[in-house]
This record gives sequence, structure tokens and C-alpha cells, in this order.
Amino acid sequence: MWRLEAFAYDVVSFFLNLFPFSWISKTGGWVVKKIGPLTSKQKIAKTGLQIAFPNMPDEELNNLLRAQWDNVGRTFAEFPLLHRIKAFDGSRVTVEGLDILKGNAPAIIVTGHFANWEVMATVLTQSGLPVRITYRKINNPHIDRRVREKREAYGTKFLVQKSTHRGGRELFEALNNGESIAILNDQKFNTGLSIPFFGTEAMTAQGATRLALKTGRPLLPMAVTRDGSDFTVTFYSPIELTRTGDKDNDVRNGVTRVSKFIEDRVREKPAQWFWVHRRWPKKHYRPET
Repeated sequence: MWRLEAFAYDVVSFFLNLFPFSWISKTGGWVVKKIGPLTSKQKIAKTGLQIAFPNMPDEELNNLLRAQWDNVGRTFAEFPLLHRIKAFDGSRVTVEGLDILKGNAPAIIVTGHFANWEVMATVLTQSGLPVRITYRKINNPHIDRRVREKREAYGTKFLVQKSTHRGGRELFEALNNGESIAILNDQKFNTGLSIPFFGTEAMTAQGATRLALKTGRPLLPMAVTRDGSDFTVTFYSPIELTRTGDKDNDVRNGVTRVSKFIEDRVREKPAQWFWVHRRWPKKHYRPET
């Protein structure tokens, strides 16, 4: 089955590369707007939107639900074509605040699944600064190899996410070697801390904050927004961390501030976040009895 999936991936990637980036992006959005509402992910996305915006009128919420499917479709259609993007030629990507990264490197960059989040990796790769992107392996090892080889071919350096002690050591080694680290910090993390996200407790990863407190390196937020098939990638000022001597409380405060940054960006462009992920505890997604 994995080999068949990989073959299908190769076929789709081949045909996608025959067409312009903007056309593929728009077509992907149109197709998934039709298909997405028919899948089980529709309820996940709608539940998440209802948790985040409990007072939103039904019509507005349904419009937002359709718009997020457009973003999902565009994003996944764009993935095989990201090697075409030149982040600093002024054509498709606008980069704001790069001097903030340059002035704080090596930094621990935290971000989320905004718009097409892989565009942020492209910007970091092409920035000329040494950066490693944390990476969760794709379940299908054949597709995982294809994706990684393609990205590594245009310079992306990965740190594969691990639950072992060695995984943590690799992060320290990268920082000690002058390399920044980019971490997606907005998905459910079962062994994390329970932190309010849109007013509802959600398990949140604490690794980036712990690493920043331990190493003294800046915790630097980053985000991307889309306008059709064009993007703006923005670096923000470092998140201030408190060091009171109470380690657990300092970590909690830092994770809360990271989560607040993610929430603020989602509020600005709610249709451009990845709502089809179960961000909150399972009980919120169970059908009512």
C-alpha cells in the first residue's frame, strides 16, 4: 500500500509540475472546497472554529469553514512545487523583519501551521543564515524519502523530531554551532502543558521554551500569510521570557506567551490556519448524546 501511495504521489507531482504555480494553487483550493466538506475532517474543522469563536454567527462561521478548505487545498497542491519559489526575488514572497532574525541569530524560531507553512522553511533556507528545520517524519517512508530529498536538494537542513534524549542533544548542538532552529509549536502535544488556547485548555509543547530558557537564546516568533498564491513571511520581536528561579513557572509563562502569539495570528487570518487538526482534547470532538 505504501508503494502504491508513493506511485500515486509521483504521478500527481509529475502532472502538477506541468502547470503554473498560481493555477495549481487556485485549482487545489477549488477541488478541496468541494471534497473537504464531505470528509470526516469537516466536523473537526467546524468544532475547532466553534471553540475558538463561540459567538460567531452561523453564516459567518460557515463562510470561514469554506475559506479554510480553500487554504488547505491550495497548501497541499503547492507542496510539490515549492522548489520553484525564490523567496528574495520580489515575485511571490514578501519577507518582513529579516533583520530581526539576523540580529538575534542563532535563535529558536517558533511558528505554526499558517497559510502554507512550508514557505517559511523556504525563506529560512534561502536567507543565507544557518538554520535547521525540525521535521516530523511522514508515515509512508517512501513518500517521506521523496519529500526530504527534494527539499534537501535546494538546501533545507532538517532535524528529525525524536522523543529520545539524543533528539534534545541535537538541538543543543545546532545552537552551539551557530545554527538557528525552527519549530512548529501549535499542534496538540500529549506530554506538554495544559495551556489556554482561545480560552480552552489545550496540551501544548514546551520544548522550545525550555530550550530558550536553558540556552539563553532568543525565542523568535515567525508567521506567514497568503494572498491567493502570493505570501508574506514576517519575523517578530523575540518573546520575553521571565527567569524568576521557579523553573516550572517560568516554562509555563513562556509556553503561554508562545500560545498567545499563535492565537493572535490565527485571529488575524482565521481562514489560514490548519483547523483540520484536533488541537483541543478529544472530548470536545465527540458527538453530543
